[in-house]
Amino acid sequence: MTTQQRAATRSRIHPAWVVAAVTLLALVAAATFRSSTGVLMEPIERELGWDRATTSGAVSLNLVLYGLAAPFAAAIMERFGIRRTVTTALVVVGVASGATLVMTSPWHLWLLWGFVIGLGTGAMALVFGAIVANRWFVAHRGLVTGLFSAANATGQLLFLPVIAWTATELGWRAAAGIVAALSLVVAVLVGFFLTDRPSNRGLMPYGVVEGYAVTDPGPPGENPAVTALRVLRQASRHWAFWALALTFWVCGWSTNGLVQTHLVPAAHDHGMPATAAAGLLALVGIFDVVGTIASGYLTDKVDPRLLLCAYYALRGLSLLTIDALLAPHVQPGMWVFIVFYGLDWVATVPPTVALCRTHFGLQRSGVVFGWVFAAHMVGAGAGAWVAGAIRTATGTYANAWVNAAVLCLLAAAVCWTIPRRAVDGDREVAAA
Repeated sequence: MTTQQRAATRSRIHPAWVVAAVTLLALVAAATFRSSTGVLMEPIERELGWDRATTSGAVSLNLVLYGLAAPFAAAIMERFGIRRTVTTALVVVGVASGATLVMTSPWHLWLLWGFVIGLGTGAMALVFGAIVANRWFVAHRGLVTGLFSAANATGQLLFLPVIAWTATELGWRAAAGIVAALSLVVAVLVGFFLTDRPSNRGLMPYGVVEGYAVTDPGPPGENPAVTALRVLRQASRHWAFWALALTFWVCGWSTNGLVQTHLVPAAHDHGMPATAAAGLLALVGIFDVVGTIASGYLTDKVDPRLLLCAYYALRGLSLLTIDALLAPHVQPGMWVFIVFYGLDWVATVPPTVALCRTHFGLQRSGVVFGWVFAAHMVGAGAGAWVAGAIRTATGTYANAWVNAAVLCLLAAAVCWTIPRRAVDGDREVAAA
């Protein structure tokens, strides 16, 4: 045992928890950057005279790139290091947010909001947390993954009200300035306190017991884009990958795509004030934090496949009730739905990450999860578009809720088909 290992053993706080705290802060900040676009859209439209198609198009580009960047960001982290990648992404987001203060043309918005910030925040998507949890933790790995997954809701709850108030009282430029400053401050903290691997400090991952073998092959030598595409090609030969990608696609459809995008207008269709409906959506975020952390804890104790089956089945059943619960006033049944749906919102993340690790190995599971996460965001975009098309064609969201419910129930069935352990072909991918 090295001197650093003995010091870490005597210390009350293992360095892994410091790394986890900095990672959580970066993920919270990234969630703040992404969610701020919804608050700033209307003030920018009023001042610059742009229409909703212009601003929403930039946001759509942001979402697509946020998802598609994830597997390549994971490969870049494996090749060049987590700290260097995330610090660079935070600086890029900060500079782009600051540049919006002087934008004058719609293409500036598409370039800064859509392209640059989309790629920058994509480098800090859930794959970032998954890689940190896999490298630094053996004990409580699922719990830590749950904490990282809850960062999205935490960022919205902590900082979004501040940004909204600033945009209303001081103007959207002041709010964008807060986003820029926050990203640069967090970049400094990440640069100082985030360590890529335990071995860089002569340590073992948290929870390693004597005799436990830890394999750390170090960074790969190939181009990150080649790595991302090679891992996709290898993983796509196996059913476990397709099952995880398909079910996470449904997860994106039924959460970000449907509920997050359309709950407020659907409630307004039933006579509920938009402010009341927005308050319900905020409550979903509160219970999301509790549910995701609990899911991470359960992932350490229970077969992840069984958890996914339960989450998707219960989500599907709940979506069958929502149209009957919407009314001009918040009914008791709606409170039950909000609490339940919030607990289930992104509870699927920790068991999905665990299954990627089981079937595709510790070294490449981050890239595999990046592709699975990309499927999530594609599903979100498809769900948002289909629900809007149904509302336009029929004047109601009723069929949109039913369609999503059926997809969730099918996803629960697909989870049963995921092998409990890695089959031989999956082990070959892991070894590669």
